[in-house]
Amino acid sequence: MGQRAQRGRVYRRCGCTDGNGKQLGLWCVRLLEEAGHGSWTYCVDLAPEEGERRTRRRGGFATRAEAAREMKAVLDGELRGVYEDRRTTVASFLRQWLATKKEELAPNTYAGYEARVERDLIPAFGHYRLPDLRPQHIERWIAAQRKAKRGKVTVYRIVSTLRNALNAAVRAWGLRYNPAKHSVPPRPRAAERICWPPEQAAAFLQQGVEQYADQLTDLFEVMLGTGMRRGEVLTLHWSDVHLMDRKLFVRWTLAAIDNGKIHLREPKTEAGRAWISLSPRVMAALHRQAAIQKRHTAASIMIAENIPIAVISRTLRHSTIATTINLYGHLLKDSADQAVLALAQALDRAAAGQSPVPGPGEVLRRAA
Repeated sequence: MGQRAQRGRVYRRCGCTDGNGKQLGLWCVRLLEEAGHGSWTYCVDLAPEEGERRTRRRGGFATRAEAAREMKAVLDGELRGVYEDRRTTVASFLRQWLATKKEELAPNTYAGYEARVERDLIPAFGHYRLPDLRPQHIERWIAAQRKAKRGKVTVYRIVSTLRNALNAAVRAWGLRYNPAKHSVPPRPRAAERICWPPEQAAAFLQQGVEQYADQLTDLFEVMLGTGMRRGEVLTLHWSDVHLMDRKLFVRWTLAAIDNGKIHLREPKTEAGRAWISLSPRVMAALHRQAAIQKRHTAASIMIAENIPIAVISRTLRHSTIATTINLYGHLLKDSADQAVLALAQALDRAAAGQSPVPGPGEVLRRAA
């Protein structure tokens, strides 16, 4: 029934049960009568760990030879300190590796890893047994991507992700060597960045003031005047702005995942959490934003009461109506519902022969 090899044996067993529901295992009589009944299993005693006996038992092999090879691999792996499980595919390993990385990576970084694993690595290499993946498999894939005119940066990132994952397998003694170690193509040179000289930056900001005068103008003023990243500026809280000290503290940042989902998080490194000094121009921009937010409640009430936008603009002392619309246009969608309702009511009154009753908005319009 079984074949012993030093510290292990190979035998056939099945999942049949007795009348009490207990598995018969290798004692099922059908194993003696039917050659195709059950599957092959190996059992091997490993070196004791902390004084406790350890046994590895694995089943489900189609043939005795396959189970024996796997048992030998376990014993050889114990001798070398590496055990390559031939039942592990590249696909299953990569997904297990992704699961371990999810908690330690920034959401945006993890999303990039996941996309490269699911869209490229698993379709290309997922069917291989992990110990069977070879450098030539990876080199052939890279050559095919180049022939298809795939971007150099994209190919570099995909193969780098594979190398990082397989490095984890080597460190865990699950692989003897990393087949992607020498397959990663050279990192492409980053494109030369085009920077504005001070004259162009000043002209850009002036254009925003003259043509738009909206909150984005002050946003760009803060970004250009401090060097803050977009995600840092968009998450700036007033509690972190100290106008009296002319400083602000970077505490949060935004990350866009797959260009769709926004994630609020702390900066990646301690160096990202820092105090930033404010120039007079940046101070002026922040003061403008503070004043806008203090006037916001009054503007909201007037818009809700259907006060004409021209009257609101004059009350708030804006230079143009466009400035008022840029600042408070998002509130007009609520008044639009009231406008069409008022129009319907006016038509109903006209149809009934009634005179229209002027509301507060009409009174102010006439007064203006």
